[in-house]
Amino acid sequence: MFKITPNPPADDSKKLDEAADRALAYYLDPKPETPKPPPGQLFTVAQGADLECLLANLSETLASVNVMANELAFDLEGARRSFALGIQQMVELSELLANRALDIAAPR
Repeated sequence: MFKITPNPPADDSKKLDEAADRALAYYLDPKPETPKPPPGQLFTVAQGADLECLLANLSETLASVNVMANELAFDLEGARRSFALGIQQMVELSELLANRALDIAAPR
């Protein structure tokens, strides 16, 4: 008996199956896009950093700024010295707040 339609070659069906799998994966299982930083942004924070790590680094950064502002204040005179000491006190307050948040987030 003669068939009207021939069987498709084996390699074409394999290509079609692969194409169908790619299409289904594209629409049903999309991969998340990696966010691009805005233009001109030089620094970023690692995506996988946990709260304790972020707060610890914030505390250390504020401690460094506190020392720099303190050193600067003692090199100045008059109103400029008062201005630098005001900045130093605000940094000190921020450092205390960051340390308190760190104690709440990750008690020792």
